[in-house]
Amino acid sequence: MGENRMSDHNDDHQNTPRTARSAPSEAAVASFAVPGWMHRVAGWQERHPRGAIRLGNFDTRIAAEAIEDRQVVAPIYISGVARSGTTMLLELLAGHTAVASHRYRDFPPVFTPWLWDRWLARAARDDEAAAERAHGDGIRVTSQSPEAFEEVLWMAFFSHLHDPRQTNRLGRDTENAPFAQFYDDHIRKLLAIRDGTRYVAKGNYNLMRLPYLQSLYADARFVLAVRDPVWHIASLIKQQRLFEAGEKAHPRALDHLRRVGHFEFGLDRRPINPGDEARVEQIEALWADGREIEGWSRYWALMYDALADELAGDAAVNEAALVVQYEALCADSASLLQRLYAHCDLAIDDARLAEQAASLNAPAYYEPAFTPEELGQIREITGPTAARFGYDPARLGEPDPLRAS
Repeated sequence: MGENRMSDHNDDHQNTPRTARSAPSEAAVASFAVPGWMHRVAGWQERHPRGAIRLGNFDTRIAAEAIEDRQVVAPIYISGVARSGTTMLLELLAGHTAVASHRYRDFPPVFTPWLWDRWLARAARDDEAAAERAHGDGIRVTSQSPEAFEEVLWMAFFSHLHDPRQTNRLGRDTENAPFAQFYDDHIRKLLAIRDGTRYVAKGNYNLMRLPYLQSLYADARFVLAVRDPVWHIASLIKQQRLFEAGEKAHPRALDHLRRVGHFEFGLDRRPINPGDEARVEQIEALWADGREIEGWSRYWALMYDALADELAGDAAVNEAALVVQYEALCADSASLLQRLYAHCDLAIDDARLAEQAASLNAPAYYEPAFTPEELGQIREITGPTAARFGYDPARLGEPDPLRAS
């Protein structure tokens, strides 16, 4: 985490797959160390959000001439429950020459991208080597790799977004003019810095903000990731163990993850509340009691039921959305990538598409280790919801869990 390294790709350096219950490696835990300068700068932003916003507005005035003609056209929002493949999708789309996104180098001073970019241009390093990110999932990144940092801005303007005791949804009727202006200016600065025409953002919490985002940008495109809940829950459990170990060994990591708006895992794990407080409280109680499998199963069903209801009940959001099944992305990569780029209205040549398709594989660095009883519990709880996304409830956890077309 020293470089702020916080999709499941194959981890080629591991020959034996680990299970979701394997102890985290020492190297993975060590990656949670947070440099002092990053801890101090991010801490100031967290304590002084109004000051950070004022600095951001000053940054916009400095960049005024450069962003005068920049327009936010059809921004692309990638979202899903953590570990559903959103990082993989971000890396694919962010590699397009027309696309601009946040990068690891943008944190901590996310509010002032223009001035920070000028500083980094003077202090650029040419000898940077890629390193595996803190998730221990085989994804190697540098400061130039795309990452999700929007949440830092959202938290400065909306105080309730990560409070499980109230709904975390933002609907079309949400009004926050200062945020809307700041956010638009921020995206235009990123487009200017990266010389892009399209903005792409990965944000798992945006899953509960699709109508609001569409109210800001009527032409927004949504790419929504879903994954076989058996494999998905195995990955979630694996990450929870890793983040708990990392935060216990490096206490600054707990502050760091809170400051970047990463509450999916760790000692301050918080479920998203899509408007059903009773189910959220049940999930929290299960986690507190150590019943991880049932807790994650009910959380998976809660979140994807909420998404399925959103798509079924909002024709405009449904029209703007492409649901990407993780398994189809790995097994039928070329066909799904064609749909992805067409949905996002991004041109891609055949050679580049073939290259990306060849790079996509199901994870080989871990595997589920559920007992038959646990597997049955996951299928029972998540099966009805999974069926809404094209999965066969009886085949969840198998090599091909999707229903035959």
